[in-house]
Amino acid sequence: MSHSFRIDAVLVQAVIAGALSFAHLHDLAEAAGQTGWKAWAYPVSVDLLLVAVWRRLRTERSRLAWFWFLVALVASLGANIATAGLLDLEHVPAWLRILVAGWPALAFLGGTLLAHQPTDHQPAPVVPPALIDHARKVATEHRTRTGTEIDTATLRARLGIPEDLAGAIVTQLA
Repeated sequence: MSHSFRIDAVLVQAVIAGALSFAHLHDLAEAAGQTGWKAWAYPVSVDLLLVAVWRRLRTERSRLAWFWFLVALVASLGANIATAGLLDLEHVPAWLRILVAGWPALAFLGGTLLAHQPTDHQPAPVVPPALIDHARKVATEHRTRTGTEIDTATLRARLGIPEDLAGAIVTQLA
């Protein structure tokens, strides 16, 4: 059995852009006095925070997540722009050295706050197909008898199930 290999242009573009951004962050960190492995750790911490926050934003729209997304985005864009010739990398200003030196603590704080931020999201209950079929019959019988759609409380009482499960079933029946 052969597997076909297809190059995804969007993925190629993302890898190239990521590599360039990674290099710019490294160059700026190195110019600001961070050498060796430390200069390579900066792009990892900036991009990892950006990816982690983006992942959080896909499931939850919190102000904290948006704040850290903007912090990481400014750090990434700032490094990319700074290495475009707008900044003399041979004579990095003291304020930038301070920002670069303070970044690890800031990134650690952001990552820790995001990792330990409580989420309000509870996973939706999984409803077995057989229960959906039975609930559909109960709902049809209710509609025939009353002329109205069944509500969550009525379905819950008729089936003897928890409220969250009844709500999930009513949503699927709608």
